[in-house]
Amino acid sequence: MPPAGSSPDRRREALRAAGLTAVLRTPAALAALLARGAGRLASAARRWWRHTPRERRGPVLLTTAACLLALWLTPYGPLLGAVALAGTAAWQGRGRDGEGDGGGPGEAERARLQTLYEALVPHLALAGDPHPRPLYSHDGDWRRAFTGFAFTEEGRLARLRLRYPPHFGDGEPECRARLERLLRARAGRGREYRFHWDEEAGELELTALAPLPSGIRVQRFVTAPSETVLGFTDLHAVRRTVPVVAEGGERRDLPPVVWRTGPRSTEPHLLALGQAGSGTTTLLRSVALQALRNGEVLVVDGGGGGEYAFLAGRGRVVAVEATAAGALSSLEWVVRETERRLLAANRSRQTGRDVPEDVCRPLWVLVDRPSVLSHLARSEGQRDPQDLLQVPLRYGRAVRISVALADQFEGAAALTETVRAYTRARVVLGDVTPGQVRAVLGEAPSTTAPPEVPPGRGYVRLGSGPVLRLQVPAAPDPYDAEASESQRLAVMELLPEPAAAGRRAGP
Repeated sequence: MPPAGSSPDRRREALRAAGLTAVLRTPAALAALLARGAGRLASAARRWWRHTPRERRGPVLLTTAACLLALWLTPYGPLLGAVALAGTAAWQGRGRDGEGDGGGPGEAERARLQTLYEALVPHLALAGDPHPRPLYSHDGDWRRAFTGFAFTEEGRLARLRLRYPPHFGDGEPECRARLERLLRARAGRGREYRFHWDEEAGELELTALAPLPSGIRVQRFVTAPSETVLGFTDLHAVRRTVPVVAEGGERRDLPPVVWRTGPRSTEPHLLALGQAGSGTTTLLRSVALQALRNGEVLVVDGGGGGEYAFLAGRGRVVAVEATAAGALSSLEWVVRETERRLLAANRSRQTGRDVPEDVCRPLWVLVDRPSVLSHLARSEGQRDPQDLLQVPLRYGRAVRISVALADQFEGAAALTETVRAYTRARVVLGDVTPGQVRAVLGEAPSTTAPPEVPPGRGYVRLGSGPVLRLQVPAAPDPYDAEASESQRLAVMELLPEPAAAGRRAGP
């Protein structure tokens, strides 16, 4: 017996080990264990074969056949292979996820699973089902419907994989949302959940997610010159991590959401929408501080609140405009600069020379609250500043000109069709509904909203990729007295030196 003072995880592992030892003592139980493990291995092989592309199946089968041939020609190879296969089957056949001998769910866990099963019956049962043993019925057993589950040390449901009947409308968003709301309420509020629908197998997996880190400040991230860290997301969603320094000097490796720009990018321009105070301005400040490492930045502050005044007069900052007239002048310069770069790049390619350095230098055009600028320009009888963005949005990618816009949901209707069409990198911040996320990103998120939405929290989608959770790094205005001292110092450390006297930094 495990010691009484050990942790629940250690007690469960000890019970599983004791149960496996007891099973190995009886031939019938051993045969059942091997059969169960072989079935699981066969199921895993079928799932792999079903999800593997056709062009990868042939090389894998050829490699497997070569390994089996080498094993057959090796002395005692077949015997060793049989022993290894039996050991793998026995290990796979043991109780997992709270199942099996000696590791079954406790009384409270079984009651919770049965209660959840009974709550699913009205939604998944079919009236007059001719099947003799329906998957969901009022006198049914949850063991046939729930194929996998896991609980936390506090007894809360951490993961659940369930089967649903074929008649369930898994292709209808309303049916999905109804079932997700029920599972979220039964699994426990106050947490975020991810729902993964496997329509081919008829299974739904619910996973409780840990909250994203909200104390990361903007810093020099380890990225390529054409990469910008928009924020951080879940570890399973991306394939890389970057080292960061958290609050208190703690060093961590976090998975970033990397936005790639340049001539080879498929989403060279960005649009961020959110509510007031959701962090869209913070996102633009973070992008500007990262862009100043290798390029030039032009900022148009449509809100006129001085949120970008700390960038004025700094090196590689072309201009910081906060008026309608200044915005028009700056954007007209951006149009001429885009045309100049296009002509210079075309002339260089025709003559076989290298493209000039001033054409290859990245230029970032950051526009905050363009809807307000458009309203001010129309009221003064001037041209809409968004019309001037057509040239850099359409042709800027070829000459390393990227446009990033941020606005609030109230002004989203004032955005022009050109802005909507060419900003394929989208960010939604704040306490938003799945319908708002779908309207901006084109797809609803697979995760639920957090119980409390911190600043800079939202969702991101790059092009036609998946919708990911996002936490924007903290980049406050260093002149804001309400910001923390460590975050303000982090912003000041990333600022370039003031521009040299007499240098023409603006348009």
